[in-house]
Amino acid sequence: MGDNPLKLKKVHHVEFWVGNARQAAFFYRNGFGFSQTAYRGLETGERSATSYVLTQGKANFVLTTPMNPAHPASEHIRKHGDGVKDIAFHVENADQAYEIATRRGAKGAVEPRDLSDEHGSVRYAAIHTYGDTIHSLISYKDYSGPFLPGFVSAPIAGDDAGILRIDHIVGNVELGQMEHWADFYSKVCGFHRYISFDDKDISTEYSALMSIVMSDDSKSVKFPINEPAPGRRKSQIDEYLESYGGAGVQHIALLCKDELATVGKLTRNGIPFLRVPDAYYDVLRDRVGNIDESIDAIRDLGILVDRDEEGYLLQIFSQPVEDRPTVFFEIIQRKGSRGFGKGNFKALFESIELEQARRGNL
Repeated sequence: MGDNPLKLKKVHHVEFWVGNARQAAFFYRNGFGFSQTAYRGLETGERSATSYVLTQGKANFVLTTPMNPAHPASEHIRKHGDGVKDIAFHVENADQAYEIATRRGAKGAVEPRDLSDEHGSVRYAAIHTYGDTIHSLISYKDYSGPFLPGFVSAPIAGDDAGILRIDHIVGNVELGQMEHWADFYSKVCGFHRYISFDDKDISTEYSALMSIVMSDDSKSVKFPINEPAPGRRKSQIDEYLESYGGAGVQHIALLCKDELATVGKLTRNGIPFLRVPDAYYDVLRDRVGNIDESIDAIRDLGILVDRDEEGYLLQIFSQPVEDRPTVFFEIIQRKGSRGFGKGNFKALFESIELEQARRGNL
């Protein structure tokens, strides 16, 4: 089958099931700079759910709200709060991808079928992954519409913040399940272990976690998978699992072309970010060497920097975007480095623990 058995091309979109998609769309437009591009709802003849499509660069989000208690999203929101339901894949042939995935051990969620409207058709199927999350498998036949069949064009321009695409998507799973799901992505999707971290890499005085990063061969689709590790107190992964009600997507990393410009704009838009202790910046130059950006500007915005043998990266993490301490976002710029900021883990996790303590969850 080769190293890409599903003939995966890219992440097509990420779908969130939310309590109020209209308000969530407003938040992502005005907070993160996404533009609304398409809509599906009562006005288009869809009676069960309403969806808004938001786009920035090559990153596509779908925000869906159920219109009645019988819709499966209603129970999903009751259990998890707002969260990611679907990490959808664009594949060469949805029928073949579904057949191969289920033969390799994936549990089918939706058998292959046509989705059609006046703009043409796509082929659609879906498989289960960790928790209640799915991977849709989408291949195009003759479709020429605004997003997918059933959607109509509904443009509302956002103030672009410089986000280019999704860099990686992180899943949190229960203790003892990380290896299972790493094997799932290896066997089903042909992904390889790109890098792994253990509790010696990601730990503080109080808590720890372990992580395996799974990647496709092109390194354009990267899925870190975290599980908690034993610690003196509750880790951020434990807090997530309790708050979300099980495994799910912890954060989405958004790649940008100018970290300072993007983070500056998002900060002005009111997006709150985690802050590390100011002492982090006193030794930054010694740790990472020369960088193009001003240390003072990086310090003012709270941006983190890490270097490896290939270059360096800049990154920052938002506070949770829901009232439950679950989903958050990372803004990342890569200047050669293909890593994940290992040198920042300790400072970052200590800042996360300060927020956990404020919530009474450490």
